[in-house]
Amino acid sequence: MGKSILITGGARSGKSAFAERTVLALGQPATYIATAEAHDDEMQERIARHQARRGAEWKTVAAPLALREALERSDGAGPRLIDCLTLWLSNLIHAERDWDEETDALCALLPKLTAPVVFVTNEVGAGIVPGNALAREFRDASGLMNQRVADACDELWLCVAGHPLKVKPQ
Repeated sequence: MGKSILITGGARSGKSAFAERTVLALGQPATYIATAEAHDDEMQERIARHQARRGAEWKTVAAPLALREALERSDGAGPRLIDCLTLWLSNLIHAERDWDEETDALCALLPKLTAPVVFVTNEVGAGIVPGNALAREFRDASGLMNQRVADACDELWLCVAGHPLKVKPQ
């Protein structure tokens, strides 16, 4: 079984940069599996900044919905970074796909993979209770998804103000 790591934290906590360093330390070439879609200029700019930060040692694969398939296709070709599960969840919800079933399938796949995989996700439940039903549904789904993926992964890290803290295993 390949090593699996979940890295979580709030916005601008340093989780993506830490994840990129972690993946490169696991070997090269590295595959960046991107779940973001550029629906507007601001998101295009965010994606461009992430791409500029990565060097030639990265291969990028777009997988806004087909995350499991991207993991299966890239298995055995070096470590993979999935950035990020939160956007994948958002994509699933907007596509009216069963995120609960998709999360179960993703977790079931992890022990079958041979190459390492590092997931980035956002910790969204530490703030106020959202004021509308869709935002509350997303917050709840995100928390449940993160718990299940964390249980399925070998390691769990929390990034706070640019500093990673190992949570699992202790």
